[in-house]
Amino acid sequence: MKKFLVILGFSSLIACGPSTEMVKSWRDPASTVSASGNQKVLVVGLVKDESSRRIVEDNLVKRLNGKGVASYTVLTNEMVKTASETELEKQLSKGGFTHMLVVRLADIEKETSYVTGTTTGYYGGYGRYYGYGASMYSTPGYYQEDKNYFVETAVYSIVPNKLLWTGTTKTVNPSKMDKTITEISDAVSDQMKKDGFYIK
Repeated sequence: MKKFLVILGFSSLIACGPSTEMVKSWRDPASTVSASGNQKVLVVGLVKDESSRRIVEDNLVKRLNGKGVASYTVLTNEMVKTASETELEKQLSKGGFTHMLVVRLADIEKETSYVTGTTTGYYGGYGRYYGYGASMYSTPGYYQEDKNYFVETAVYSIVPNKLLWTGTTKTVNPSKMDKTITEISDAVSDQMKKDGFYIK
């Protein structure tokens, strides 16, 4: 039997200088979701540990205007690790869910780039110009390694069991999980609207 969730290390998002952008998205052309619709969404964060799972899911639930339910309130960690697809479907039906939103860390890529050095001189009166060489200073160039985190967000309908929308964001050197999830949520929300999938 297929196992429902594969636990991935989403809680390792620690570094400096967060920057998130949407890199690709896909929408079922026949499907839309309306903010005024009667939806009940199970929010699932595929994360490494329970505390990180709660941070991810709570942050996303806040954005769903009362339509979202964090999966940790419905599925225990043990159920997440061992539930079959059939068992999951029973839980979703029992809870009256219409959609499921899943967030997972899809990939981490390391990227090395060269930052060029700088040379600065002072250009004042002729006295400083005469001493031009002495007043110059420079900063050497260096190599820096960035970590790019690719996070996939997917929205499924429950009946039928079908992928409706998926998007992948890229975050460079994320710093704090809360801030990163907020940035990802913003990027995903904006892209859903651009794709015509989410309608207010």
